Amino acid sequence: MKTRRRMPRILAGGCALGLALTVAACGDDGGSGSGENEFTVLVYGDATNEVEKELVAEFNKTSEVKARLDTIPGADYQTKLQTIISTPQAPDVFFHWGGGSIKPFVDADLLLPLDDFIKKDPGLKENFLPSVFDASVVDGKAYGIPMRGTQPVLLFHNKKVLDEAGVQPPETWEDLLAAVEKLKDSGVTPIALGGGDQWPTQMWFQYLYDRIAGPELFQKALSGDKEAWASEDSRRALGMIRELVDTGAFGDAYDSVKYTNNGSVQLVAEGRAAFELMGSWYYSAQQSLNEQFAAEDLGYTSFPTIEGGKGDPANLAGNTNNYYSVMKKAEHPEAIAEFLKLMYSDKFVKDQLSIGNLPTTTNTPEFLDESASPDYSKFQYDLVEKAPHFQLSWDQAYPQSAATDMHKAVQQFFNGQLDEDGFISAMQALPIS
Repeated sequence: MKTRRRMPRILAGGCALGLALTVAACGDDGGSGSGENEFTVLVYGDATNEVEKELVAEFNKTSEVKARLDTIPGADYQTKLQTIISTPQAPDVFFHWGGGSIKPFVDADLLLPLDDFIKKDPGLKENFLPSVFDASVVDGKAYGIPMRGTQPVLLFHNKKVLDEAGVQPPETWEDLLAAVEKLKDSGVTPIALGGGDQWPTQMWFQYLYDRIAGPELFQKALSGDKEAWASEDSRRALGMIRELVDTGAFGDAYDSVKYTNNGSVQLVAEGRAAFELMGSWYYSAQQSLNEQFAAEDLGYTSFPTIEGGKGDPANLAGNTNNYYSVMKKAEHPEAIAEFLKLMYSDKFVKDQLSIGNLPTTTNTPEFLDESASPDYSKFQYDLVEKAPHFQLSWDQAYPQSAATDMHKAVQQFFNGQLDEDGFISAMQALPIS
């Protein structure tokens, strides 16, 4: 999932970058690198930067060492970060998705463990939901502080389409299969899928594997146990995916549909499809594109339970949050530690909620009534707070070097180009570091 917010992926903004290995400061007069009395904060460039600019300005009012916000447009962020991370142009603090997205930097000894920061201010850990904070722990050490908001994957639906077909939001896998048949009979595509982007297809694998095998299977695979992919639970998950596809649940044109150009979004809004499995940003996407539909007919629920599955039905999958990490070379760690405290401040929470993000701080519930969509925010927060495990999206948990081959394997199994053995072999071949 390359250009993520999953965030939404269609958003991109900030300052334009040239081909030189420098990062332009957005709305700032500084060049690349930090000045003697400042540190740089690099973020994914999009509309959310307005909140981040306000936080930087708030910090700079009282701090002798100043923070400077730099941005890279979303579509270029991952590539540019990889390019500059080990150069003199590297930022002092940078945005990421946790998990495998930073492990190569940890292995290269580029990042500062934040355990000493947390010893001095336990709130840097205690003020965040554990299932979210832990997604940026690598080899037992904390390397990231949550920022922005959580993005669990939910099952969205068109209420009107379901009502007309006599279908209820599915609580179990059997409910979903039954709904597929009724929806086909009513002449709509049961499930919209932006298969042309590949990463939305991966979401079905993430949830089925977790519901059937629990989080342990994926964690074993991620730690290098290649046989995990060939296990009985893995084959059961693949069999259920194959069954769902073969029923015609996704129609026959899903590989030509994309989420990133709003193709799948419109299928649901226009009543041509009933369901879509997507990250929580889907709600704001529909509000932006189809305001009346979002207000009246957009529904949402958690992923169905699976009988006999080892995974807790309350488990979630998706993007746990975004995070700030600190480079070892940073010259002002004390000031940076003070800056990171803003990520659990009341102002941070209220500002994020005002633009539709859902922070994962323990004080967030105090302000949910002030969010852009209070009922939706409360629904999400309750799920995240109670989740025994929050599975980071596979292509974020794995190193970025694995993403392309992973997406290809997911797409090819889904459309029948790979059988179970072929998919298992492809996943076993992914690099884990």
